[in-house]
Amino acid sequence: MKNLGFKIGLIGTLSFSYFLVMGSVLYGQSPTIKWISWEQMEQAQKKEKRKVVVDLYTDWCGWCKRMDATTFQDPELIMTINKNFYAVKFNAERKEDILHKERVFKFIAQGNRGYHELAAFITHNKLSYPTFVFLDETLNTIQALPGYREASVFNMIAQYFCGNYYKTTPFQKYQEIYLTNLKR
Repeated sequence: MKNLGFKIGLIGTLSFSYFLVMGSVLYGQSPTIKWISWEQMEQAQKKEKRKVVVDLYTDWCGWCKRMDATTFQDPELIMTINKNFYAVKFNAERKEDILHKERVFKFIAQGNRGYHELAAFITHNKLSYPTFVFLDETLNTIQALPGYREASVFNMIAQYFCGNYYKTTPFQKYQEIYLTNLKR
C-alpha cells in the first residue's frame, strides 16, 4: 500500500513536469533554472520556506561548466528544480563574507586559491567540484553529492529529496521504483 501512494505521487510529478515542459516548448519559451545567490535565497526563505539545492562550483572547474552546458539545460530537470527548490549558484572560492545562522563565514586563502568556509560547512568539509548540496527548509544539509551527474540521474535525485522520500525510503529502493515506473 505504501508503494502505491509512492507510485501515484511519482507518476503525478512526472506528468505535471511533462505538461509544463511541453507548454514552454509550444509557446517558444526556453526554460532555465532560476539561479539565485545565497543572500537572495535567505531573503526568499523569509517569505516562503523551501528546500534548497546548492551548485558548489569554481571558475576553473571543467565539470562544473559541463553541468551548466548539459544537465542544467534539460527541460524536465529545470521544471523539477524551479517548482520545488531555491536553486543557489555558489562559487566555493568567493571572497565575500556571509552571515549564516549567526556566524560569519569567510574566505580562507590557501596558496594561489582557497575556499569559502560556508562551502566547507554545508559539505561537512568534503570539498570537491562540482558538488550539489541539498538543504532542508531550515537550511540544514540533507546530503552533499560530489561529481558530475547526467540530467536524468540528477532529476531522480532531486525528486527523491523534494518528495521527502529520503525520510522513509532508502535511495536504492527509491531508484528501483522510480526506474520501474519510467519504463511503464
